[in-house]
Amino acid sequence: MKIMDEVMKMHVGGKLETGLKNPIRSMEDLSKVYTPGVAKVCQAIAADQDKAYEYTIKKNSVAVVSDGTAVLGLGDIGPKAAMPVMEGKAALFKQFADVDAFPICLDTKDTEEIIAIVKAIAPTFGGINLEDISSPRCFEIEARLKQELDIPVFHDDQHGTAIVVLAGILNALRVCNKDIKNVKIVVNGIGAAGIAVSKMLLHAGAVNLIGVDRQGAINRAVHYDKSHWSEFALITNPHLERGSLSEVIQGADVFIGLSAPGALKLGDVKRMAADPIVFAMANPTPEIDPEIAAPYVKVMATGRSDFPNQINNVLCFPGIFRGALDCGATEINEDMKLAAAEAISSVIDASDLHETYIMPNAFDPRVVERIREAVIRAALKSGVARIGTLMESNNT
Repeated sequence: MKIMDEVMKMHVGGKLETGLKNPIRSMEDLSKVYTPGVAKVCQAIAADQDKAYEYTIKKNSVAVVSDGTAVLGLGDIGPKAAMPVMEGKAALFKQFADVDAFPICLDTKDTEEIIAIVKAIAPTFGGINLEDISSPRCFEIEARLKQELDIPVFHDDQHGTAIVVLAGILNALRVCNKDIKNVKIVVNGIGAAGIAVSKMLLHAGAVNLIGVDRQGAINRAVHYDKSHWSEFALITNPHLERGSLSEVIQGADVFIGLSAPGALKLGDVKRMAADPIVFAMANPTPEIDPEIAAPYVKVMATGRSDFPNQINNVLCFPGIFRGALDCGATEINEDMKLAAAEAISSVIDASDLHETYIMPNAFDPRVVERIREAVIRAALKSGVARIGTLMESNNT
């Protein structure tokens, strides 16, 4: 009860406030920050739109946009109830990467309205972080906005999760002396996060990856009403395995759960290959109790902070936006995501890696800086960076 009281007190009046970079203490100051002096700045931007990055908050600002339809494990709770989460997200952007983020909670579930609103407010921001928008609308909203805007659009529930999972998997495979190209991976829960995680793993070199949902293994020989499942089937399950999770997990090296509590049984774990890796990320109750699974797995990870190897998006989104903003990226592409995952995994030295230490601490300052550097390099290499000289590091 005491902890809950402290949580409520921390939220009184919200968690954010605006501040001034320069004090306004005189009429002279006032004339510079507002009329008449500000007109000169407006004219400069009108003549060259890119100067908005130099003379406004755009360069360092991100909109955290939600419609409140898929908030944490709470579901569709609406835009007002979603505000504390979006404020928290904005607070983490500031704390970890000094990015100025603003919660934008929309009172509409209409896909076209959400797209139109985000496009209309985009001139203010250097990036858009989509958050807690239910599937399958989140796919179309992100795809359309990425196509129609010239700033990064990033659905963190999909891609932030995918990046952090890949970072963890890369280190877990090192602990187990296994190669991502040779392992069998089973992903349970083929929603927004499950699809993004799978695509990220495939981009990193995975080959034998099978997605499983309530209907069993996703298989290209089956017709699905969900178009995103049909598309997913075309790039996964190369051996056309069929059956339930308990059937296809036979011989699997890696299990990744983005599904529901209790989905993975102890018998399933025992049917996996030697030295299995289990990422059970249903929150707050994982797919299998880590304490029950522990004797039978080599590496165990969850989404919880009270167990080792927490898979937490806060390791990703501050740094990836820091890098994207600093180089003026027009998008966050697959190469930048892969670079971010590899950067996170690199924070832990090979000599320090072990079964209960595959993920760095979110408060380790190296996390954001390494992601930032890697993302900028990838953006420059892939041609999506507006600015090629901003990296003030020996790794330029």
